[in-house]
Amino acid sequence: MDRRSFLTKAALGGTAATLAAPALAQATPKVTWRLTSSFPKSLDTIYGGAEVLSKMVNEASDGNFQIQVFAAGEIVGGLQAADAAAAGTVEACHTVAYYYWGKDPTWALGAAVPFALNARGMNAWQYQGGGIDLYNEFMAKQGLVALPGGNTGVQMGGWFRKEINTVEDLKGLKMRVGGFAGKVMEKLGLVPQQIAGGDIYPALEKGTIDGTEWVGPYDDEKLGFYKVAPYYYYPGWWEGGPTVHFMFNKDAYDGLPPAYQSLLRTAAQAADANMLQMYDWLNPKALKSLIANGAQLRPFSPEILQACFAAANEVYAEMEATNPEFKKIWESIKAFRGETYLWSQVAEYNYDTFMMIQQRNGAL
Repeated sequence: MDRRSFLTKAALGGTAATLAAPALAQATPKVTWRLTSSFPKSLDTIYGGAEVLSKMVNEASDGNFQIQVFAAGEIVGGLQAADAAAAGTVEACHTVAYYYWGKDPTWALGAAVPFALNARGMNAWQYQGGGIDLYNEFMAKQGLVALPGGNTGVQMGGWFRKEINTVEDLKGLKMRVGGFAGKVMEKLGLVPQQIAGGDIYPALEKGTIDGTEWVGPYDDEKLGFYKVAPYYYYPGWWEGGPTVHFMFNKDAYDGLPPAYQSLLRTAAQAADANMLQMYDWLNPKALKSLIANGAQLRPFSPEILQACFAAANEVYAEMEATNPEFKKIWESIKAFRGETYLWSQVAEYNYDTFMMIQQRNGAL
């Protein structure tokens, strides 16, 4: 190669490098967001979902896209997280959508509603059945973009000061219960209370409430409910597969480069999967520990479950008749619910049942 040819190519290479730098800078600008969580730092599983997102986004952008995570109460209260994101007080939040069902019950459909889908079904409906897009049609009107950011699996039915054996035992009972499950239980005489996670134990200890639901063994043990309400019921029929969401201020999200939007979607899905894996790993040991410390494990009776199922269907009929947006999403969930529970009866149910029998027989 002669000197002139070498210098020409070197110059062209330098020009290409010079052109590439601004293009790269445009694709990965410096962005710093704040995210407010609905959860205290002590709940490392559910609060930790936001930290997973923050860490992944930071690392993948080489530090150019940073999301600072704040626990409930540090910027706004846990039940005001979505409001703060919608208003632009923060760019993002990590919360459960049914906290805001009072604005419109349609909010709750993205998270969990009574007798709907389990975690596996919820994930299938969201990622493969168009649930994310369907829900975001509604969320856009709230000034938000919502992405699944965690799931606890089917939750426990909660902690009570006394045994709950019949429907009659629910009458007059003051219970902290999230979402519009409380509206269903009102039909059976229960008095629902909406209380943020960090405030539940004092209310239970003082007798302000008679019972509470939260998540499951691992988180419940951390919050110490067994010390003041020993009867631990299952299942949490109102939360068969509750999705925790990342919600982003729509203007802030739309203003991001496409690469950052894609990164948020990828990181959110990773956080979504990670949370369920953590709960599946941690809950078994926590349940044993709770029982060793005096928790009294109890199933809800078939009578109670059937009464609650009937009451839930009444509520759904009322909402479908008056709320077109609720009806549109609920019909999509219902259609898949029939399919997934048909399939799950075949291989999955029979395999799990056989293995559970082996576990009870001490063969595992």
